[in-house]
Amino acid sequence: MASSFISGLSGLRAHQNWIDVIGNNLANSSTPGFKSARATFSDMISRTLRPAGPPSSNLGGTNPLQVGLGVTTGSIDRDFNTGALNITGRTFDLALEGNGFFAVTDGNQTLYTRVGTFGLDANNNMVDLRSGNLVLNASGSTFQVDPTAVVAPSASTSVGFGGNLPANITGPLGEVMSSSSAFAEGTAAALSGTNTGPFTIPAGQTFTMELILNGGAPQTVSVPSVTGTVTAADVATAINSLDHVNATVAGGALTLTSDLVGNASTIKVNPGAGGFDLASTIGMPTSLVAGTETPATATTDLNDLTSNLADYTTGDFIEMSATDADGTPVQASFEYGVDGTTLGALIGFMDAQLAGSTVAFNATTGQIGVTADATGEANLSMTLSDAPSQTGASDWATHAFSVTTDGAGADTAASSIEVFDAAGNAHLLAFTYTRQDDGTWNMDASVDPADGTVTAGQIAGITFNANGSIATPTSGAVSVTFNGQPSQTLAIDLGTAGGFDGLTQFGGQNSVIADSQDGFGAGELSSIQVGADGVINGFYTNGQLQSLGQFGVATFVNQEGLSDAGDNFWLANANTGTRVLSGGNFGPAGTITGGAIEQSNVDTAQEFVSMIQAQRGFQASARVISVQDEILNETVNLV
Repeated sequence: MASSFISGLSGLRAHQNWIDVIGNNLANSSTPGFKSARATFSDMISRTLRPAGPPSSNLGGTNPLQVGLGVTTGSIDRDFNTGALNITGRTFDLALEGNGFFAVTDGNQTLYTRVGTFGLDANNNMVDLRSGNLVLNASGSTFQVDPTAVVAPSASTSVGFGGNLPANITGPLGEVMSSSSAFAEGTAAALSGTNTGPFTIPAGQTFTMELILNGGAPQTVSVPSVTGTVTAADVATAINSLDHVNATVAGGALTLTSDLVGNASTIKVNPGAGGFDLASTIGMPTSLVAGTETPATATTDLNDLTSNLADYTTGDFIEMSATDADGTPVQASFEYGVDGTTLGALIGFMDAQLAGSTVAFNATTGQIGVTADATGEANLSMTLSDAPSQTGASDWATHAFSVTTDGAGADTAASSIEVFDAAGNAHLLAFTYTRQDDGTWNMDASVDPADGTVTAGQIAGITFNANGSIATPTSGAVSVTFNGQPSQTLAIDLGTAGGFDGLTQFGGQNSVIADSQDGFGAGELSSIQVGADGVINGFYTNGQLQSLGQFGVATFVNQEGLSDAGDNFWLANANTGTRVLSGGNFGPAGTITGGAIEQSNVDTAQEFVSMIQAQRGFQASARVISVQDEILNETVNLV
């Protein structure tokens, strides 16, 4: 009979525990971040009255006879489902949707919480306002947020464009054509040895050295020895077998001369390999030498131009093939030594062949210009070339003529944008697009002369595909010097080749605009927002966004194993498993919602239903005890 007392008593205890859990849940139904608990029961070991018996040939088997000894509380589990979010609008009120906990430290241990009531203390430390515990970031460190910090200014380095340049052409202008590059005169690079031959070398050995001429590929000079000596003439012969160099001997010493003049004319000698270095033997310097180059003038001899490839001699011809402004074809031959020898003489000859245009030398730019005498549409063209089968020649392709102002009229489009110098001062940078005669566009940048100077401001030859998308170039650069500031270069982005994300050329109206630039002035913090990943984003008055820190989110293999430390804090223990600390919305970590607090996830209706069940269970257990007491009383009365 005593077992029924024990069973009833265990029922009272188990259901009392359940009522205690329910009471705690209901008490914390308004506690932010509270996670409700549930109690589960397990039956206690049973007393066996008769063990199970196996079947035999005459009788079947019998089941065991067992009487249970009551119930016990098997577990009290936490429900970590996310509670409803209460929007507070406060910047550092944070709620987690999904797995994870905010991590804080009291200086001795790390605590975990779902209640993100955070803020800054007097030292700008991010703290838990309820306890003063320091908040940890994704790296496991405490952090600070300085709301008084400013963002230093940044000079503009790029400008982006969008919009449409109209495809239609209007307006009459006098056509102008000029050589594509300036003319220059110069001298050839020359290098002389200091030692005179003959030079001693063991028979059967070879002198070597390396020549790099006019920036080209290295060429190896090899001078073999047959008799045990080689002469300077032998070396000159070997060198003259190479391209772009002329070797001469004077007084037993060797001189090397490039076949070009100007800056493009260079000679570099590298020592030979092994013990028979030809460069040191003949005393040839190994430093790079280059020719000289200066702007050409009208009196510059044609053979002194940097574009000259081989000197002209009397009787050599420079062929002129042109179209005059009225479309008349012109073919003429300038004879060197007869019609003249200078650049000015060639220009005068060209001018005499064109009745409707004027050919002149621009001393400022160093270019030859051809200007139609009348305005309106014109068909100017000009090509210079050398007569075939002659020694004299020049690279006239480097001075190819092109129309710089279309006689049909120069359409223009203008735009401007505010850019910033290194000190954060704002300046208005203007851009003008001008259509060329071949349908391309030139872009020119300018600033108010009182504000600064554009030192390099043109992007030439902007072309478009048939469908209106930009072709080439898609980028360039503008250099500008604002008053009191160093020169700064701005990269120009005109769009993606073949795309419509920048400039276009459709049949519509002009709508070109400079729509972006990356500079900014100094800025102060205007607002703060915490992202889903826990990053604290600072928005500044200059339009900049900067990360000011990041809240860490801790996840565990077994978060149900956390120990309740009170005050909405949890502690890790031996059964929580590995802790992972990261930002929000990363891996198993949930997302962070700023300006909100997670509410208790207690289901009040469910708790009241459970309370009724617990109450009935308690009453039933109590009734078992009272019934057993009455039975014992009857038993005593039998005596």
